[in-house]
Parts: sequence; structure tokens; C-alpha cells
Amino acid sequence: MERLVLPKTTKEIVNKYGFKFSKSLGQNFLIDENILEKIVDGAEVEKDDIVIEVGPGIGTLTQVLAERAKKVIAIEIDQTLIPILSETLRDYDNVEVIHKDVLKLDIHRLIEEKCEGKAVKVIANLPYYVTTPIIMKFLEEKVPLKNMVVMIQKEVADRMQAKPNTKDYGALSVAVQYYCDPEIITKVPRSVFIPQPKVESTVIRLTVLKTPRVHVKDEKMLFAVVRAAFGKRRKTLLNALSNSPLPIEKESIKKALEHSGIEERRRGETLTIEEFAKLADTLQEYL
Repeated sequence: MERLVLPKTTKEIVNKYGFKFSKSLGQNFLIDENILEKIVDGAEVEKDDIVIEVGPGIGTLTQVLAERAKKVIAIEIDQTLIPILSETLRDYDNVEVIHKDVLKLDIHRLIEEKCEGKAVKVIANLPYYVTTPIIMKFLEEKVPLKNMVVMIQKEVADRMQAKPNTKDYGALSVAVQYYCDPEIITKVPRSVFIPQPKVESTVIRLTVLKTPRVHVKDEKMLFAVVRAAFGKRRKTLLNALSNSPLPIEKESIKKALEHSGIEERRRGETLTIEEFAKLADTLQEYL
């Protein structure tokens, strides 16, 4: 079969099956071979790799992954794409398509049963509306990963790699950088999709750290503090934390900030991950 990424081939398949793009599922099919190669090269896919692909669409990326990897597990939520994938991927015996919502899947069980229990690479062109939940599911559940290479909305990628004291730095920056080293691979214009989305995209690689970037007594406490600090972004840390769901009195928060060496009038957007970790550990003593 011809490369599915060719615009002519994509249109023929869409027309043959009368496929209707779903806005609610954020469906946009990539039709640029150069971008496709950058995604696969960015993940450094090798012959012994097992790849989990989320949202294969008509199999455009899956086709190339199948030619380079040992095995590809493609997870597709849209029932109408399953018969199309059966045709477009029929020549590849190392591809398994699973019709499921990835957010409801037991990924650890999937890896035990279908990936030999080994660390996998996750590669995906993610629907914009579920980008963060899907990425955080893999990271927070501590799925054994070599890396993740995902094409996502440009603004979300910018937030993932943002540093303190920048407008894009926020709770997502801290969460992703706690687990990973993020690196932009390439920017993607709207014109390389059918249909064209309303926003620009970016391909980003998340290289998972062997251990989280900082050690904390309680991860839940760390992320509760981060959410509280960015929940009222323009307020000082003392006021933002005092008016958050954290069950700690204002005077105790003031003491914790002092003991952590953090000036109470600073804002959350100025704190490094290391400072958030130190503050979370100190606040833990006041619970």
C-alpha cells in the first residue's frame, strides 16, 4: 500500500469509507511526510522497541512505526476507524489495534500482557482536548517508559518546557518537568492536516527521568501546593496558599515559607521545582 501520509491516499480512504471527522474527538489527519519522519526520528525508534500509539486515525503514523519497531500497540477510541485500520495495516503482522479509551485502560496490565513487561515508547498525535490527561496518566501512573513523543497544541508544548519567571510557567510545567526532560522537536503548521485545525502544533519529546527531578516526602502534597500557588497566579504565595483548599492556617504557612527560605511576597511563578519541593515538605509538618 502507498504511504498513507500522501494527501491523495488519505483522501481516497476517507472517501471510500465515507468517514466523517469528529470535532468532539479532535480528529485531524497528518498529510506531511517530512513531519511524520521527524516524529519517528524524534522518538529514536529502533528494531527492538515496542511502541504504544494513542489515536492512530487511519494508520498514517502506525504504518511507519510498524516498519521500524518490533511491535506497535495502537489504541483507538473511534469505532468507525477500526475497519479502516484493518485494511490499511493488513500487511503488518506486528501491529495490534485495541478499540478502547486510553484514559480507561489499565496500562500496566497492557504492558504485562502485550509488551513483555518491558519499557515502551509512547508516540501520538494527540487530540488537543485530552492532551494533558493522557500525558499525565502515563507519568503519574509511573508506566515504564523510554520516552514519549507527542504532537500537541503549540501553547501546551510551550507550557510544558517553560522556566520560572516566564508567562508560560505554571502547574503543567512543574508536573511535566518533575518527571521528564521536555524538548521541542519541531513546530507544525496547520496546513499539513486534513481538516486543518484552528491552532498551530508542536512535536515534543518527553524523556522520562529514572527518578523524579526532586525528592519529596509526599507527591500529593507537592502537587497540592503547586496547584494552590498557581490557582491564584497574581497573588503572593502567602495569600494564594492561605486561600486554597490546603488545611493549614495562614500563620503556619507564613512560618513554613520562612523556614523554607522563601519570601512570603513572592508569587508561585517565581519558584523552581526544588523550592516547591522544599516548601511542600515543610508544610507537611503543619498538617
